[in-house]
Amino acid sequence: MLKFLKVSIVALAFTLPAAAMAQGKIAVVNLQEAILQTDLAQKRLNEVRNQEDYKADKAEFDKLKKEFDDLVQKFQKDAAVMSQEQQVAARQKLASKQSDLEHVTGKLQQAEQGAGQMLLQEMSPRVQEVLRELIATEGIGLLLQRASVIHADAGYSITAKVTDKLNQLPAE
Repeated sequence: MLKFLKVSIVALAFTLPAAAMAQGKIAVVNLQEAILQTDLAQKRLNEVRNQEDYKADKAEFDKLKKEFDDLVQKFQKDAAVMSQEQQVAARQKLASKQSDLEHVTGKLQQAEQGAGQMLLQEMSPRVQEVLRELIATEGIGLLLQRASVIHADAGYSITAKVTDKLNQLPAE
């Protein structure tokens, strides 16, 4: 009886790895990154960045950023010799410039995010097709969205493969 139990345990030990392999491997993907790294996405973002409104906002951002940095540098240099009233005025001016800078930054981000969202919706069917293909060819048994994973080594990521496959698909 004891010999039978030992043989059964050894047989079970040899079948467990095979059962685990039959279930497929685990992979993670960052779909947003995969889509936004495609040639089409880069082209669309460049189109957005070349629009006159965006260029004007970017120029305004650059100007405000330089003014803000200059004000910070001047305040840090002169703060020790400023009166209390001068420090308060300088801080208010910094806060106002920072607020302006945040507003323009928001406009720039909104323009890029809008283009990104449209692209994500447009490419969704193609992404599903690519994912189905990769799941089948790579033998993936469990595919997780990268944002929901605490840790995964780079070897588990198929994000670059998704981007490559999307780039290979004919443009619609």
